[in-house]
Amino acid sequence: MVRAGAPMGIAGIYSRAIRFCRDRRGVAAIEFALIVPVLLIMYFVTMEASQAIETSKKVSRIGSMVADLVTQQQSVKTADLDAIMKIGNSSLQPYNRSTPKIIITAIQITDETTPKVQVVWSRKMVDGAFNADAAKNSITTVPPTLNIKGTFLVRVESGLAYKPIITWSADGQRRLGLTTAFDTISMGETYYLRARRSPTIPCDNC
Repeated sequence: MVRAGAPMGIAGIYSRAIRFCRDRRGVAAIEFALIVPVLLIMYFVTMEASQAIETSKKVSRIGSMVADLVTQQQSVKTADLDAIMKIGNSSLQPYNRSTPKIIITAIQITDETTPKVQVVWSRKMVDGAFNADAAKNSITTVPPTLNIKGTFLVRVESGLAYKPIITWSADGQRRLGLTTAFDTISMGETYYLRARRSPTIPCDNC
């Protein structure tokens, strides 16, 4: 007969150990606690990746849209170019965590033995402000396939420093220390188009 409070024998310890190993109460809660963080990370990564891909497509469309609108003109002024760049900027909505950079450059390839690739005029939009970009008659470059004597090109460069939503805040302050690894993602595209309605597209006040 075993008295109350007497030390438990080896058989009793073994029996309790077996019951403990077979006890499945709380397993679901533990599994939930382990799996939920992984599922949340996967959700936010998937959401961010889809938004980044869509924004990248919009940045590309900005370049093609602006180039298309400019090359349809027979002549332009700075006000016309600024308005076209505003249209390009608005096409990025509803993304609003940063503003795109748009540069429009008219290029003339001279009709010389060794042709020069010269800037005719250039206009840019950076952080919502409009200014001249490359100086007139300065030398620039074009892809070899487009370097044809006596031709006129319009180059549009669109770029965006994409800010992931997990690092962005409305007041612009850094959050959670995530900006060290995920500060911005550079997106950009360059388009070259030829004038459609005239040999060149002059800009009176560029």
